[in-house]
Amino acid sequence: MTVLLIAGSPSEKSRSAALLDGVQQRLRRRGAHVERLQIRDLSPQALILADLGHRSIADAVQRLANAAVVVVATPVYKAAYSGVLKVFLDLLSQTALAGKTVLPLATGGSPNHMLALDYALRPVLQSLGAKQILPGIYATDAQVKLSSQGAYQIDEDIGARLDEAVHTLITETLRPPPPTGRRFAPVPFSQVRCSV
Repeated sequence: MTVLLIAGSPSEKSRSAALLDGVQQRLRRRGAHVERLQIRDLSPQALILADLGHRSIADAVQRLANAAVVVVATPVYKAAYSGVLKVFLDLLSQTALAGKTVLPLATGGSPNHMLALDYALRPVLQSLGAKQILPGIYATDAQVKLSSQGAYQIDEDIGARLDEAVHTLITETLRPPPPTGRRFAPVPFSQVRCSV
């Protein structure tokens, strides 16, 4: 089963991308197959014109269709998810997330925009048919700091929440079905014995 990480930031390096990196590392350590989709790398003209026939858009839509789990990360601007992500989500069909589990991630300058996950992004994910949307993880600039070496570092609290979310994804969605040899054979009712 594939996990598709969708980076909804217009910047190559960002705090929301750092959250995706954290999820990616945790999933790979647990043996999950992970792919990444950078919305910023898609054809801007094809995105704006909703050109589903364009190669970059068609490939992105197919990758989404093939994924069992989708992790969406976005910066929050003016109490909403990024415009780059909105343009991509707008061109998807109403059933693009049908049967999929989704983990939303967001970053913002302060805790004041935390509800953008629940009031802006979650309704859109739900309208696209997501089977399950896990509780979102929101991190402020103070929780994803830029180090002197130019790399973003996630604080302990956010790291623990990412650990919990990945554990849920692995155990509830990505866990393989039990081998058929471990199941009990059906017992005919005539062989059932009970004592009183």
